[in-house]
Order: sequence, then structure tokens, then C-alpha cells
Amino acid sequence: MSFITVCCHINENSCFVNGETVLHKNEESPDSWFKQLYKELGIEYPKFYKMDMLSQGGFIGSEFIKRAKPDLISKYKDDEIALLFANSKSSADTDIRFKESFLEKKTPSPSLFVYTLPNIVLGEISIRNKWFGENMFAILPKFTPDFFVQYGTILLNTGSKAMLAGWLGISEGRVQVFMFLVETENTNGEKFDAENILKYSGL
Repeated sequence: MSFITVCCHINENSCFVNGETVLHKNEESPDSWFKQLYKELGIEYPKFYKMDMLSQGGFIGSEFIKRAKPDLISKYKDDEIALLFANSKSSADTDIRFKESFLEKKTPSPSLFVYTLPNIVLGEISIRNKWFGENMFAILPKFTPDFFVQYGTILLNTGSKAMLAGWLGISEGRVQVFMFLVETENTNGEKFDAENILKYSGL
């Protein structure tokens, strides 16, 4: 049996881990909301500043989950942690910015072009943590707990011992990030099923 052991929520104004407030947005700060969260983590990873918002959201969520679960990397082999993410807008935010760079400046931005695929966030997290397990990014009409259970169960029954999953709803200034860790060898959590995913997500 698999269990949800850590959850992270990020919206436009607040970040929560396992229901506990981590940080509220400082409206007076010159930094963006995601940069405020990055600084709260106290890590040094300069590549963060080059990421688009979708990748920054997934990266930050994964870092807060790791902070809540300090043994996550040491406990599992580099191919035993799967990644399963989804949203309903793909990389639309970055696609629009890339299109504008071409139409307005007549020079397509290579740094934006890199992020015109939503699964790049999986690569960023994998590179950061040296994870080489199975990964999937799906585009769904809406948040669907059953998708995470059905596809996640396949991953967890075919070699993966843990799974980092999430819904990255980032578009048009809205932030709706819900990420959670599922483990097969840790019963200190809630059963991995659609009912609990829906309950924890608040979506």
C-alpha cells in the first residue's frame, strides 16, 4: 500500500507545507513571489533565476517537500523516485511571452524557447536531484485525482518506491501549485487514493 506523506501548497499569497504556513507574500518586496520563496529556502542554485514560472513553481514545491523530508534523497536510489505532474494550460504563459518576443522584438528569445514545453520542469527537478526515475507530465481539462491514482499506481507497481506528484496551475498571474509525496515504504501518512488527494489539494 502507498501513502501520502508530505504535501505542499502555493497560491498567489501564501505557501503551506503539511498545512503549516511557511511564508506569506511580502507585497512591499522588490522580489517576485517565487523569488521570495526561493530565498526562504536558503539554498544556492543560480539556475533558478533562469527558469520560467512553471519550472520555478515545481522546483520550489519539490524543495519544500525535501525540506520536510530530509532523508528523501538518501533513502531512495536515483531511479526509485518517479515524477508525475499535470496542469490544464501546458506552458501557455511562456508560450505567450515567447510569441511576443518574436512579434514585438523580431528576435525569438532562446532562453524562453527552452521552456515552451511543460515537461521541462521535470528535467529541472531531475537535474537538481540527480533523479533518473520514470516521469510524466500530462495536460488535463481539470484537476483529476483519479489520474494521479491510476497512473501513479502503475509507476509504484513497476519499480518506483516513491513518487513526487503535483498540479502546477500557473497562468495569467494565477498560482495554484499542489505537490505531494507518495511512498510505498512509509506508513506515516494518509492512504494514497482519490479521496485523500482531493481532500489535501483543496482544489
